[in-house]
Amino acid sequence: MRTVLITGAAGSGRSTVAAATALAAARAGHRTLLLSTDRSGTIGRVLGQPLPAPAATTDAVRSPCTRPVEVAGGLWAARLATAEYFRSELADLQERARGVLDFLGAHPGAAEEATELPGADALTLLAAVRAAHRATAAPHAGPTGAAAPRWDALVVDLPPATETVHLLALPDQLGRYLRRLLPAERQAARALHPMLAQLTGVPMPAQRLYETSAQWQQELTAVQQLIDADALTVRLVVDPGPLAARALRTVRAGLALHGARVDALIANRLLPTGSADPWLTAASGQQQTALKELKELNEPVGAEEPREPYAPAAGPVPQPAGDHPRAARAAGSRAPAFQELPHLGRDPQGLADLAVLADAVGPLDARRDGPAAEPWTVEDRLADDGLLVWRLPLPGADRDDLDLVRRGDELVVTVGPFRRVLPLPSALRRCTVAGAGLHEGALQVRFAPDPGLWPRGH
Repeated sequence: MRTVLITGAAGSGRSTVAAATALAAARAGHRTLLLSTDRSGTIGRVLGQPLPAPAATTDAVRSPCTRPVEVAGGLWAARLATAEYFRSELADLQERARGVLDFLGAHPGAAEEATELPGADALTLLAAVRAAHRATAAPHAGPTGAAAPRWDALVVDLPPATETVHLLALPDQLGRYLRRLLPAERQAARALHPMLAQLTGVPMPAQRLYETSAQWQQELTAVQQLIDADALTVRLVVDPGPLAARALRTVRAGLALHGARVDALIANRLLPTGSADPWLTAASGQQQTALKELKELNEPVGAEEPREPYAPAAGPVPQPAGDHPRAARAAGSRAPAFQELPHLGRDPQGLADLAVLADAVGPLDARRDGPAAEPWTVEDRLADDGLLVWRLPLPGADRDDLDLVRRGDELVVTVGPFRRVLPLPSALRRCTVAGAGLHEGALQVRFAPDPGLWPRGH
């Protein structure tokens, strides 16, 4: 399923662009689900139709989002149900850990009294994306547990860009923590728990607790596979201004660090040029200056094969009259398409306003559901320089914001406020770090073979 994540700076119009992108996909023949994280009702005002409030979940239906409602032909919309989903998951966790809680003398809290913890929105959003994809694989089990259509496209209105980067990093980080807390060898010894409990007089963690950990690990792996799939891309929304390029640099580098593919940079609320009004002329001139800087920043780091406009499984996509410039640009290379959305003179209210922006956004490009091509490559320079070079594309990264630490068989990479622990490819584990440099938007880490570990004759 084609999945598009919409993010950007706070106040840049992310919800509007997400709704316009979803409408464009629906008008092109895709059965599209628009998933919003908005709690204030903004997405309902943009669509011209309020979305239903989250309802209390039950044991039969533990849904991370509200029931999708059809707001236009082929377009459904839903909101996160964070509080309700958190309470249902907390009740389930307490039930699974009842043995440990009883031993500690702790009393399970009533789910109705629970308030979601910080970070609950992120976990609920990941669960909702996973549920939407599961509904596609099994059309009769929708994200609310009820029957749902088979989605062709999913458009997600995400939080501001920095939060989005941390969100995309969450499955890998949580999976890493779980593996450290409950390593495989410890789980393999579960058969000894009854004997250990008799010898020590201390009850061992319940079987259901280990089953819960395994279930979480499975879900985190599934979500990570969705993030790594070629069919999932990110679109960045910017409101052109003096600080837009600087903010974009850091975010693009953070997204690249976590393997997210940016397929479009969308400049929103562009004022018309050539006005006779002095104030409007000055404001438009500032925007054009910012646009020039953004376009220079948006130079490609690599290229790929051309892409066709995205066609749903049911058949070919109805195309707008003539060649759509946005689709052509998006299909031409891996460099993000640069899209410019007009300023309507007011906040969009309803499908008529959204249709104007949907025309500017254009159709989605086609991407397969399999894993994306590995962006990090190892270059063999042993014959010429005696080195192996690990190339990590980090468009927008600044040398002053980069930090590298080798720790065992892992490389800890920090880019500004973002960090990721990368396992080294097998060949590089037998090498020592000989240096690193940032060149043409890519971090190049040089490795020299360790004589004590490198195979002889190589």
